[in-house]
Amino acid sequence: MQQRSGPARLLDMVQGRSKQVFKSWLQERDRACPAGVQIVAMGGFTGFKTAAVGELPHAVEVMDPFHVVKLAGTALEKAWQRIQHETLGWRGRSKDPLYRARKTLLTGEELLSERGKGQLESLFADPGHQVVQATWKVYQRLVAAYRAPSPWEGKERLWDFIHDLAKTLPKDMIEVRSVATTLKKRASDILAYFDHMGSSNGPTEALNGRLEHLRGIALGFRNLTHYIARSLLEAGGFRPGLHPEL
Repeated sequence: MQQRSGPARLLDMVQGRSKQVFKSWLQERDRACPAGVQIVAMGGFTGFKTAAVGELPHAVEVMDPFHVVKLAGTALEKAWQRIQHETLGWRGRSKDPLYRARKTLLTGEELLSERGKGQLESLFADPGHQVVQATWKVYQRLVAAYRAPSPWEGKERLWDFIHDLAKTLPKDMIEVRSVATTLKKRASDILAYFDHMGSSNGPTEALNGRLEHLRGIALGFRNLTHYIARSLLEAGGFRPGLHPEL
């Protein structure tokens, strides 16, 4: 968890990442601490969602846009990988059209260069790539909603997108089905972002990156207490200084 004001700072570390672990941590805090939480920005893990609803009923749950877009991006990657394997029999080689276009497929449509547009036009001209094209359109529509010029327009676009996606999908769009289910289930959390612009668990992810780096350079920690103490120092602004005589 992180403080709401000022630079992001690690408040505590606990063993495990389940719903019950999160609930227990909140229950052990002084009630003034949970009462001060207004927004809970999170990823797609439903355990945190359930715990937040139960222990922080007054707070607003917001699903971070990065994780929402990542759902569609992962579906797009799985779609081209599946079609690649079904048509050619292998995962991907440097000269395969789908493999070569893997990064271009994940680029926002308005950011594509002329070369990128030509690459996708050639790719989608192949009838065997229709599923990839349809999944690509789903991904682009989701990205476009977050890039709307105003929050209310973005919210309206995303609501229409979730509603349309919940309708019957072609059987061959396997990857999009799971995305549609998640978006429908978490619609309120996803749309809440537009009422609380700027809500993000990006600072939390940044702290996690620092802690992963710490664990790497330390070659792991045997003692959990030492690991927690060192992590709190690392993520709380601690900076080891050079000896004044050096």
